[in-house]
Amino acid sequence: MAEEFTRAARAARGVLYVHSSPKAMCPHVEWAAGGALGVPVNFDWSEQPVLPGSLRAEFTWEGRVGDGARIASSLRGWPQLRFEVSEDPTPESDGARWMHTPELGVFFAQTDTAGNTVIPEDRVRYAMEIAGHDAAELHRELRLALGQAWDDELEPFRHASDFAPVVWLHRVG
Repeated sequence: MAEEFTRAARAARGVLYVHSSPKAMCPHVEWAAGGALGVPVNFDWSEQPVLPGSLRAEFTWEGRVGDGARIASSLRGWPQLRFEVSEDPTPESDGARWMHTPELGVFFAQTDTAGNTVIPEDRVRYAMEIAGHDAAELHRELRLALGQAWDDELEPFRHASDFAPVVWLHRVG
């Protein structure tokens, strides 16, 4: 039973999207992500056309439940760094997503099995309480709860990856 629990605790996986990093910071980003995962990592960096002089990378990771939070924590607050981290749900844990921009800081959201942001009931109730009968205020509160400002800022950087090469990895057996 203990071995099964340990195996499940290590069954997390996700993706780190570094949307923009100054070239000089790239080795430090790899070092921080590798430190969070407990293994050295190397990213395949490419030019970020939205922000000339910066680089971008996508890295699929496997590790322990909570490693997504460890990666996001290791990178938060870095100047000029834009990134997203996802951690897929497991039978024992919810999925999660972290978005970071230099201007906005970190946004965290729980995600469902399809990757949709889940807004907890208490957060929806809070938005309704704050908004009262003001529909525009409710709209503002729900946009905040969904991390819309982060999505808006990161969207141009995401589209820059539309022509990036994709390598699909799978395990047979």
